[in-house]
Amino acid sequence: MAAAAQRRSTALVVFSTGFILLWLILAAFPFLWTLWGSFKVQGDFFSRADWMNAITGPLTTEQTGGPFTGQGYWGAWVESGFWRNVVNTGIVVVCTVVISLTLGTLGGYALARSGFRYAFWLLMIALVFRAMPHITLVSGYLLPFFQWNLWGHLPTTIIVLVAINQPFTLWMLHSFFLNIPKDLDESAMVDGCTRFQAFRLVIIPVMWPGVITTGLFSFLLAYNDFAVTAMLLSSENQTMIPRIASFLGSVQQEGNVMFAVAAVVSATAPLFVLILFFQRQIVSGLTAGAVKG
Repeated sequence: MAAAAQRRSTALVVFSTGFILLWLILAAFPFLWTLWGSFKVQGDFFSRADWMNAITGPLTTEQTGGPFTGQGYWGAWVESGFWRNVVNTGIVVVCTVVISLTLGTLGGYALARSGFRYAFWLLMIALVFRAMPHITLVSGYLLPFFQWNLWGHLPTTIIVLVAINQPFTLWMLHSFFLNIPKDLDESAMVDGCTRFQAFRLVIIPVMWPGVITTGLFSFLLAYNDFAVTAMLLSSENQTMIPRIASFLGSVQQEGNVMFAVAAVVSATAPLFVLILFFQRQIVSGLTAGAVKG
């Protein structure tokens, strides 16, 4: 019996390991392929004659003198000024996350500690608002932004992204606050803290992983948004995602695909670094429901 159990255990380990490796290869292949292709010329990476040209790079060697080239990155970052779009993205993302988390922590805490029934209906209204398509919400802002000469600027986009993201942060943080016993608040106030001091000095440190997790999702919303930023920002103030789309060109204007490939790699790489840096806080936040008093 022991030998049979050992064989089953070994087979399960081999199957699980093989499945995980296969999943990792399938998940990582698109990014690794794009990363490799970003150092080739367009004729190789998008070769119709032989897909192996994307690996061997004969045209890249012929045109640049080597199997790899950084022309795509130079063209995107220097010639096309992609660094400005990176700066714009940083401004939009930081402001959106900071405002969303500030309002979300205060609002989520208030709703979680409120004993009134209106808290439930406020959350329901927020959920309906969050479920609406982004393009529907953006269209409602266009007319006043045009009339007040606010269209095309970063602050208007930040306002809209915060409005779209706020219901999500309220729901997330509200659920985290519900898992923190009220006894912590009461004990802090018995020791002389005000309500806000108890919130800032006692509750926030306990649920910090939840704040990090919610902040990460808020970051991804603002970082990857296309509909809002493409409709509300002028070409001078574009963020990375609509700028990458413009590199691809249109039916009226020829684009540069390799600029887009290099820009995609540049925009994706920071996400990996962010996830690796905050992975422990993210896991702790996602499992915060297990917190007990």
